[in-house]
Amino acid sequence: MNFFAAQDQARRSTRRFVILYLLATIGIALSVSLVIGFAFSFSEPVEDVGAYMSRNIEVFVTAAVITLLVIGIATLVKTKQLSAGGGRVARDLGATLVGENNMDFLHQRLRNVVEEMALASGVPVPEIYVLEQEQGINAFAAGYAPEDAAVAVTRGALELLNRDELQAVIAHEFSHVLNGDMRLNIRLMGVLFGIVVLTIIGRRILYSMRHVRSRDGAKLVVVGMFVAAGLILIGGLGVFFARIIKASVSRQREYLADASAVQFTRQTSGIANALKKIGGYSAGSHFHATEPEEVSHMLFGTGTKFSGLFATHPPLTARIQALEPGFKPDEYPDVDYRTERTARQMDAAEQRAGVSAMAAVAASGVSPESVVANIGHPSQEQIEVAGELRRSIPENLYAAAHSPTDAYLLSIALILDRDGRVLERQLSMALEQLGEQRANRVKQLHTELSGIDATYRLPILEIAFPALRQREPAELEYLVDLSRRLIEVDGDIDLYEFCFYRVLASSLQRAMHPARRQKHRRANRAPVRSAAVDLLRIIAQHGHELDHDGEQAFRAGLKVFGQWADNAVFDTDRKFSASALDKQLDLLAALNGEGRQMLVKAITKVIAHDGKITGPEGNLLRAVCATLEVPLPPILSS
Repeated sequence: MNFFAAQDQARRSTRRFVILYLLATIGIALSVSLVIGFAFSFSEPVEDVGAYMSRNIEVFVTAAVITLLVIGIATLVKTKQLSAGGGRVARDLGATLVGENNMDFLHQRLRNVVEEMALASGVPVPEIYVLEQEQGINAFAAGYAPEDAAVAVTRGALELLNRDELQAVIAHEFSHVLNGDMRLNIRLMGVLFGIVVLTIIGRRILYSMRHVRSRDGAKLVVVGMFVAAGLILIGGLGVFFARIIKASVSRQREYLADASAVQFTRQTSGIANALKKIGGYSAGSHFHATEPEEVSHMLFGTGTKFSGLFATHPPLTARIQALEPGFKPDEYPDVDYRTERTARQMDAAEQRAGVSAMAAVAASGVSPESVVANIGHPSQEQIEVAGELRRSIPENLYAAAHSPTDAYLLSIALILDRDGRVLERQLSMALEQLGEQRANRVKQLHTELSGIDATYRLPILEIAFPALRQREPAELEYLVDLSRRLIEVDGDIDLYEFCFYRVLASSLQRAMHPARRQKHRRANRAPVRSAAVDLLRIIAQHGHELDHDGEQAFRAGLKVFGQWADNAVFDTDRKFSASALDKQLDLLAALNGEGRQMLVKAITKVIAHDGKITGPEGNLLRAVCATLEVPLPPILSS
């Protein structure tokens, strides 16, 4: 299944889950209303149930409404807490953020692997955490969206997995990021908490009845205990069935993530060997220092001892046999912690210097079909390109990208004018807005950036993303606003400036407000079609010096849309406008998966019409994809 189809399926699955949740909540509310309604029957004899319910209809309705409100509010509160980002989930489990100055070379290896996978996948680098107290082999990805995602691994995984195995595990977690599993996982956690609240309330009522001692309170005690027992029973049954639903959803997603890890790395041994080590290791994948039940459906391994209907993961042997059909249960390796740890320490020493980046942009012989096919499914070659690209970034810029202070200023330096035409005016604005010390640092970083190819600019921004997310939301809002003012300082926004700003703004906005995302509603067809045609025209104009060549490229892209676009006009008098392009991209964000796939393919047809994709063309494609929440891997020659 391609990325766009998988996204549409994930949205359909989420909608089905929401419907099931609503039906279950209504059923629970009705059950609670009956319990509370009949609890009052202790104060009057019930000879006719129908008549009793008719007389006390207000009690039944009120109890149902209150139950719905309690479950709904508890679910919303929990989901709101989790909307703070994947880092919140990791920190709640006791995980430690891998910081800028961390000298642990196993941490460094982990960061390298995660950054390479992010660059290869075309998503911002997530925050990286380590569960230092957990010796089992496990990992998870959490968050609403790629922009607020966090990836966490246990110390056991760092110590016991070699680089290929660790890369496969991280690829497995990135599959959850790319396939939209994280958002569903957050909702599952919220729903479970909402239902559990009923049980908590029941226990509180039961406890409070112990303190009712007066003769007049005897009837109250009976009523209270009846209600408490009902809430505990109904809440328990609700949790029982909710856990079964959670487990069944999770098991299917785990098989898909394992298969995706193989697709990413182009070999089965990495993910299969990681699973084998779990089976041959005394601690397995279990958590011991923290309670993982709430997040069990997010984990790479089980993390708990639940089995059967409650198992959030398929049996370990079944997962391995899906990858290696000939594997037998008696073939698990005997994993010794001390031996494997020493081997990993030797394996982790990686040098960053002296490697040249492959030409991932300005690629010739590009196939639009291959570009679309690799979206959400980066190849091993693209992962290797991403690794070389990461290692080729100058050390000083790479270090700046990991510093919360410097990453902020680096983002500003990246957007400054590259040819010096308005640089002084931009630096004057930076001095006015940031102060002398920070403005001088921006100028220094801009000078360092001028010595590298434009190919590195967006990857540097993506690497800087975790450090940026450590800043306060108000600071990030100001960064977006200042970036906009800087590119508008001369009243003439070029395409590079617009693309970079659009990537920065859209990524930061989704990171700050992960729950506030573009709804995939049914869009008005005419304006969306017009926006798509205008976008192709702009791209064709800016990618070709001659109008004739531009029009040919424009027509090549229109063929993807079908007959309705045959009569579109290549109007060369209409010039590029940042505000107009902003509006067009906002309209196009409402497209469904099929529409997005067609649009990306059409754009690639336009920019690859002359047989190559230049740096500016690649940046524009990335800006469009960032707006549409489409993860674009590095573009390679076919």
